[in-house]
Amino acid sequence: MSSFENRDPSATSRFDAISPRGESGVVGRGLDAEDLATINALPASSALLIALKGANLGARFLLNADAVTVGRHPKSDIFLDDGTVSRKHATFLRSGSTFYVRDERSLNGTYVNMELVEEAQLKNGDEVRIGKYQLTFYASPRSV
Repeated sequence: MSSFENRDPSATSRFDAISPRGESGVVGRGLDAEDLATINALPASSALLIALKGANLGARFLLNADAVTVGRHPKSDIFLDDGTVSRKHATFLRSGSTFYVRDERSLNGTYVNMELVEEAQLKNGDEVRIGKYQLTFYASPRSV
């Protein structure tokens, strides 16, 4: 009889996710070799948003200015054409090599790691949700 068959059925079990590529670290979170190469090639003081799930899967957005606007307005720096996105939804701000996201009083809010925010500092791997779009943030590994 295996150890599985001897288990108490009322006991709590813990299961961890397994990377689809059998690797650990950042790659296991949905990045492929091309994504990693792109992130490693980013100029200093820039960052990349990658849609790793949800709408626009695979889309990449470069953050290389002090302010990058996001919204449904056609003149937004990052144009997200969906009714769940406000015309002027959010702004990504850069101060040195630190990035922030600020909600621009959008109807549906801006979320960082599933938490509603007015403004939040971003770190590698943070998930930013704007409407139905889920974007993962990656800063350049290069120093200023």
